[in-house]
Amino acid sequence: MIYDMETLEAQNRYKILTATVTPRPIAWITTLSASGVINAAPFSFFNVMGHEPPTVAIGLLAGSERFKDTAANILDTGEFVVNLVAESNAEAMNITCIDAPPEIDELKLAGLTPAASQAVRPPRIAESPVSFECRVLTSLVTGPRQTAVIGRVLRAHIDDAVILDKERCHIDTQALHLIARMHGSGWYARSSDLFQIDRPTWAAWQEKNLKVNPA
Repeated sequence: MIYDMETLEAQNRYKILTATVTPRPIAWITTLSASGVINAAPFSFFNVMGHEPPTVAIGLLAGSERFKDTAANILDTGEFVVNLVAESNAEAMNITCIDAPPEIDELKLAGLTPAASQAVRPPRIAESPVSFECRVLTSLVTGPRQTAVIGRVLRAHIDDAVILDKERCHIDTQALHLIARMHGSGWYARSSDLFQIDRPTWAAWQEKNLKVNPA
């Protein structure tokens, strides 16, 4: 089946993308409005884009009539914090999805604890095992109802309990118990079922194939 993504209705394009590009990491973003109101909301059009400098990218979709509070705050202030979502945070994260008016503090609504950031004004979520303080590098309006934001990571906060070697920056990733976004409304995946494949090298590939198929 081939879908023409240029002529398909927007909602059907959304269904195809979210049903196939999975699992997606969740950026549980905290921002501050210009008037100082804390906002928290999860976004799964998200990933890291590089490490020199460390950058993240987020796709921010508009609500029914205007940009969501997260997008408005990021574009107004240039700062945000990406908090990652552990399975133990799932219910609280879901509460912050609520379509509350701009003056509502979703962290308070979900019973979460704001923690002071070091390099940006928006707070971290204390219950999150990983938080990245970010400043906007650039943003690009990609359509009338969406914008893409590239942020530079200024500080990384990681729960001491998952640090294996502080100096070598070794982290017990499995111990984070992060969840990811899947298809359809309300579907998530755990990160507990893992497998490992060694990355091939060209030299080893040549040696193996010469043994199997000698000249």
